[in-house]
Amino acid sequence: MKSKVWLAVPTLVLLVLVSHQANSETKPAPTVFTGKVVGITDGDTVKVLRDNQTVKVRLSGIDTPEMDQPFGKQSKRFVSKLIFGKTVDVKDLGLDRYKRTLGYITEGSTEVNEAIVAAGLAWHYVKYSDDQKLADAELKSRTAKRGLWADPESIPPWDWRRLSKDEKERAKGIAPPPSDRDGLGSSTNDQPK
Repeated sequence: MKSKVWLAVPTLVLLVLVSHQANSETKPAPTVFTGKVVGITDGDTVKVLRDNQTVKVRLSGIDTPEMDQPFGKQSKRFVSKLIFGKTVDVKDLGLDRYKRTLGYITEGSTEVNEAIVAAGLAWHYVKYSDDQKLADAELKSRTAKRGLWADPESIPPWDWRRLSKDEKERAKGIAPPPSDRDGLGSSTNDQPK
């Protein structure tokens, strides 16, 4: 009798583990909704009117420059020209940690997420995406030195967000280097005594 119990216990444990793993990996199928773009927050976040409710949509798989970063305003303008005021389809992938809908947007035959990357105005956000179309679009825009890829020292937004104000100003070419705070072209150590 004991041997049958000992045989049954591992079998039950295995069944529970397999069942738990299957349930934890199962995600609901994405839904698609249609709405009118009524606002552009920045290059990767838009507001879509759906059933008289405004839904904030974070474009999935991409990360555009921040608004205070080089190419941030250009990215927002590009997205605005592409979809503002237009009816779009949003493939809803659920909510992010900021309660925004994560999604892929299409307008007619244009895949908007991919178009932004192809224009050289966004990075493929590989930390959160393995989308091959986005990877290919980034490679092509990099190779063509399109948009932000024209700058060999472009800083990804995930790194930009961690920079101090001084580092951001230096990256934009606004602030002098730390050794030239007096604006005279030399550090205080180089001054004659």
